[in-house]
Amino acid sequence: MKNASRFGGALAAVPLAVAMLAGNAHASSHREAPFITTAPKVDATDFYMFRSYEAGRDGYVTLLANYQPLQDAYGGPNYFSMDPNALYEIHIDNTGDAKEDLSFQFRFQNKLANNGAGVSLNVGGKSVGIPLIQAGTVANVKDANLQLGESFTVNVVRGDRRRGTVQPVTNAANGSATFDKPVDNIGRKTIADYAAYAGQHVYTVNIPGCGTPGRVFVGQRQDPFAVNLGTIFDLVNAPVSVITDPTLIGAAPNTIADKNVTTLAVEVHRSCLVNGDDTIGGWTTASLRQARLLDGKPLAGHRPARRPAGPGFRCRAWACRWSTRWSSA
Repeated sequence: MKNASRFGGALAAVPLAVAMLAGNAHASSHREAPFITTAPKVDATDFYMFRSYEAGRDGYVTLLANYQPLQDAYGGPNYFSMDPNALYEIHIDNTGDAKEDLSFQFRFQNKLANNGAGVSLNVGGKSVGIPLIQAGTVANVKDANLQLGESFTVNVVRGDRRRGTVQPVTNAANGSATFDKPVDNIGRKTIADYAAYAGQHVYTVNIPGCGTPGRVFVGQRQDPFAVNLGTIFDLVNAPVSVITDPTLIGAAPNTIADKNVTTLAVEVHRSCLVNGDDTIGGWTTASLRQARLLDGKPLAGHRPARRPAGPGFRCRAWACRWSTRWSSA
């Protein structure tokens, strides 16, 4: 299930940083703090930023934000789609104040084929809906055999990530602001050549405020990080003499070598990122709404639920439940 195809140097195991990151750099554990383990779709594993080294891409910078750690090949039938309720962002600081000056915002949408009706198969003369992502082999963008299509948009925000100027990134080929994401690598019977299939989802894009086109890709990639998770978290089950001996690098197996992540990749010309010199910092964030309506449909005999104390607070729908907090009326 590994795919080592390169997108602008996107899969470098060790990134060549273009500048010091804003703040301290921390290694990823791929099993983060307890709260985020309940929301793996917004769990970031690593962020990489480096000068592109693909032939003909001199002057470009590759930004990679990796999410959803420890993806296994047997992740069916749902696999690892992104969260349509989340906002994924890549931030750039080019003034040295540890605040974003430029952000790329990714939002995702999942949609069933046939205008939401899904894919059905003829079984014994009856049309039967299938519980799988695919109904046959997959080889093309928007393949007819895909039951579930995943797409995304990218906005560029200049200034504060929530109050800055927002403009859409568009496909240089057709002007569309919506991009298709390849389905995860289901297997060779479904997708005979995953590298070729995923490669069709690398888009040349126009970035507002940037005179040079960039490139965008979102999809499943082999995890570029290397760590022996078992050894590290078993009270660092190796003597210091082994850990610090450079001749023993690679002596222990990389336990996540066969794992995948979902990569959000943007390749941008350096002139679009810098502000006077070549010093920039970058990081990634994922955000969820503070409150979420779990069940908004009224049930017979139910009255609006009310907060037991404090005026001016109420539930905004009949028989509704909030996941985290009540909102003010």
